[in-house]
Amino acid sequence: MKPKPYIVGICGGSASGKTFLLKQLLSQLPQERVNLISQDNYYKQYEQQKKDEEGLVNFDHPESVDLDAFVRDVKTLIGGKPVSIQEYTFNNPASTARTLHYHPTDLLVLEGLFIFYHPELYKLIDLKIFVDADEHIRLTRRLRRDHSERGYSFDSILRDYSRFVAPMYEQYVAPAKKVCDLIIPNNKHMYKAIQVLVNHLKMILEEK
Repeated sequence: MKPKPYIVGICGGSASGKTFLLKQLLSQLPQERVNLISQDNYYKQYEQQKKDEEGLVNFDHPESVDLDAFVRDVKTLIGGKPVSIQEYTFNNPASTARTLHYHPTDLLVLEGLFIFYHPELYKLIDLKIFVDADEHIRLTRRLRRDHSERGYSFDSILRDYSRFVAPMYEQYVAPAKKVCDLIIPNNKHMYKAIQVLVNHLKMILEEK
């Protein structure tokens, strides 16, 4: 039986810099030996989401994501079998969802707000990383991203941030810093930390 892949988990608040870190890792590691699976692609369909009294969905609550399905797919890859999932397009009508195919690899990178919140998923992860940034920086980045990439208005972004993002971060995401192996500050940049991480993962791959 093929050895279990080395599993890296990357968590952090919204707009903390997780995506940038992931792009840097993938660009510097052998692509054929690495899989990246994002928690974002496990959001439940909009029709299945719970809505508040104003009809708004709290996408920053763990219940908005099918974490059990995430765990099942990770275990399938660990068991040496391929997985296919539907891409989540953040309810953007201009985007066409792709089917994402994953084959077992030596290195598996998991990313998302709640990957350390789910106990079973947490136990599967070998190296736990938290990308940290001050709140005002995360808010500024989110305003830019959600307006330009997802077409949201500034008013709706600020409303969701104060109502959902900030309180859910404090309750479900920030506590993960206490159980992580590595915290990467990203108020300005994290290039040195990225290089240290890349070197570590290259060593892991050389040993497999």
